[in-house]
Amino acid sequence: MIQEQLNALVCPDSDGLFGRYGGKIGHPELARALAEIETGFRKIVCDADFIAQMQRLRTTYVGRPSPIYHARTLSERGADIYLKREDLNHTGAHKINHCIGEVLLAKKLGKKKVIAETGAGQHGVALATASALLGLKCEIHMGVADMAKEHPNVSRMKILGAEIVPVSAGAGTLKEAVDSAFASYMAQLDDSMFAVGSVVGPAPYPEMVAYFQSIVGHEAREQFQTAYGGLPDEVVACVGGGSNALGLFNAFIDDKDVALVGVEPAGEGLDKPGRHAATLTLGKFGHIQGFNCYYLQEADGTPAAVHSIASGLDYPGVGPQHCHLKDSGRARYETATDAECLDAFMVLSREEGIIPALESSHAVAYALRRAAELGPGRRLLVNLSGRGDKDIDFVLERLAQQTD
Repeated sequence: MIQEQLNALVCPDSDGLFGRYGGKIGHPELARALAEIETGFRKIVCDADFIAQMQRLRTTYVGRPSPIYHARTLSERGADIYLKREDLNHTGAHKINHCIGEVLLAKKLGKKKVIAETGAGQHGVALATASALLGLKCEIHMGVADMAKEHPNVSRMKILGAEIVPVSAGAGTLKEAVDSAFASYMAQLDDSMFAVGSVVGPAPYPEMVAYFQSIVGHEAREQFQTAYGGLPDEVVACVGGGSNALGLFNAFIDDKDVALVGVEPAGEGLDKPGRHAATLTLGKFGHIQGFNCYYLQEADGTPAAVHSIASGLDYPGVGPQHCHLKDSGRARYETATDAECLDAFMVLSREEGIIPALESSHAVAYALRRAAELGPGRRLLVNLSGRGDKDIDFVLERLAQQTD
């Protein structure tokens, strides 16, 4: 039974479902557009020329393979901590992995523009970068709260030539940006392609983004065996929508002795509704933005307010593969608070000279805690999904507030 569940994780059924999660859109016009994208995706993954072009760009443009670094000072706490350095990719995060693929696909389909949402701005920057490289227009929808918080990334997107659409509805964060971007896409179906920034949304996006992100796990598994012998005891990544975590997890799914651990944002506390975004921890099954998943919801089923110190994790839902992994028991999902995240951000910066993204700092926070629990002789591999250039002003402001 478990093996059947894991097979469903890798390949959704004809309805786009991973178990009972995911699914295809019902809106006729949008369903037609997404069917075109799905057909194109299935063709390119079997196209030797496309694969060669992806490999060339990964090597000469993105800078792959990203290395694995043994964080020896952090490891003095107990178990050895290793970092998969996705922060060293061009644009500073894992997002470039799927953005290159999405923009190449859009060109294959004859589209003139890509449209997307962004939270922390890393997906927006990566998509704007790929669009500039490959000659497509780029339209990015971003919540006004996130624009104020992540202004360095807003500046990068502008320099790269993207059109930025501020979204002030609701909380002005990631969920609202997704709604706004989809509405814009509906008005431009023939000439544009929606480029989802995570393993969320209706089919084929969860499968497609996971496919492009799978390079992270395949590299990491081979690198770890070659450099350190054997496999890590746990592989760890932060989870918002879940693309960086799934990218790391995919190559280890069949390794039963390797624990898969996703770390969600506990924000200001799991006991404070609206002040966390721990979807898999406290969410319920339902339908949100075109797909089935666990999501944080009000009594009437509407999405609940969410919060995280990390804009890229500030989303009430989560990718269907993660929901399925949770139900199968193959992965477990932990949490880290804003305070733990901020502490991990500073510890990694001060002890290893690596400034991480606040999103990634959630995974680091768990690793620090877990290393002390496990003790020497055990090995944790953390996906350092992004660097913290975008967060430094915000972090300094928060630290100043704490000392006032």
